[in-house]
Amino acid sequence: MKLFSKTYIKLFLSLIWIVVLFSAVSCTKDDMHPVPYYPVDFIINVESTQHIELNSIGGWAYYTGGFRGIIIYRAQEDEFTAFDRACPYHPYSNCRIIVEDPPLAKGTECESVFLLIDGSPVSGPSKHPLRAYRTSFGYPYLHVTNF
Repeated sequence: MKLFSKTYIKLFLSLIWIVVLFSAVSCTKDDMHPVPYYPVDFIINVESTQHIELNSIGGWAYYTGGFRGIIIYRAQEDEFTAFDRACPYHPYSNCRIIVEDPPLAKGTECESVFLLIDGSPVSGPSKHPLRAYRTSFGYPYLHVTNF
């Protein structure tokens, strides 16, 4: 009598493969970001008078959503970036990211400075970039999401 049949071995190897696959998918780099994940999914018409500040390159605006609010920045004619306003240096404090001199934004308390082109830290104590949200633009609609 065989201790293990070929069927059981194939089943066992399949189960191990599934566990390894799910482990790899669940441990993404995004899970390591200090700003907590909050679902974001909305569409705006950038040509609307409600969003007039996004009509030109270099324009920016604050929106509700995410963990502490969202900054949307128009980097090019058809390229937008979106970031959470929570400072990655101390995301649970009152430190918020504000735009003072586009394309630069700054933490109100820690004074970390970030580039709104890609969210990277430029100066200050933060070592992490801003939490980014995906944007896709199909004139005149901008979709901001993290799904």
